[in-house]
Amino acid sequence: MLSIPLIKSLVSQASDIPGVLDSLQVPFQTISHANWAASYPYCPDVKFRMAYNSLSLLLHFKVKEDAVRAVYGEDNGEVWTDSCVEFFSIPADDGIYYNLECNCIGTILLGAGLNREHRERANQNTLGSIQRWASLGRKPFGEILHPTEWEVALILPYTAFFKHRIRRLEGNVVKANFYKCGDRLPQPHFLSWQPIALEKPNFHCPQFFGELAF
Repeated sequence: MLSIPLIKSLVSQASDIPGVLDSLQVPFQTISHANWAASYPYCPDVKFRMAYNSLSLLLHFKVKEDAVRAVYGEDNGEVWTDSCVEFFSIPADDGIYYNLECNCIGTILLGAGLNREHRERANQNTLGSIQRWASLGRKPFGEILHPTEWEVALILPYTAFFKHRIRRLEGNVVKANFYKCGDRLPQPHFLSWQPIALEKPNFHCPQFFGELAF
C-alpha cells in the first residue's frame, strides 16, 4: 500500500507540481514491472509520485527512454501509441474504474467503465479541467530517435471523475495502478507499477491494482 500525502496548499499551475513535491520531499515510485518481458523486454526508466489537496490529485511522472513519440495533440486520441504514462483507479466502491492516459506532451485520454469493452470517454469540459505541464512542450513533434528524458505533471480535479461526485479522499483507500507504454515506438513496451499476471499485455485489469492510502 502506497501512502499519498495531503498538502494544504492549492497548486494553481501544473508546472508548479515538481517544485512543490520536491519541497515536501515526496518520494518517487518506480514503474518497472515488465510483465511480458519475453515479447517486450525493453524497460525504460519510469517513475511517478502523487500528492493531493482538498480539490485535486497532483501527479508527476519522470521518464528516460531510448526514443520518444508525440503524434497526438488532440485529447481522447490514441495517446497510448505515443510515449505514454497512465493512471488507472477505482475511486468509489461500485467497481467503475477510470483510465487516465497522457502522452509526453500532455495530451490526455480519459475514460470510465466497468470493463475494457464498454468505456465512456470524458467530454471536453472535463478534459479541459485537467491542467497539464510537459517538459517537451505541448505540440506534437513526431519522433525523437535518441535517448530523451521527459516529465509531465497533472492537476486532476476530483470533478474529473465524471461518473461520481468525489468530495474528499482523506481517509480513503483507492485501488489503482500506474503504467508506461508506447505501442508504436521502435521498442514497444508495457510496464506497470504493480505486477500483472496475464498472458498478453492488458492494463484494463483492476484485479491486479494496488492500493493508495489517502
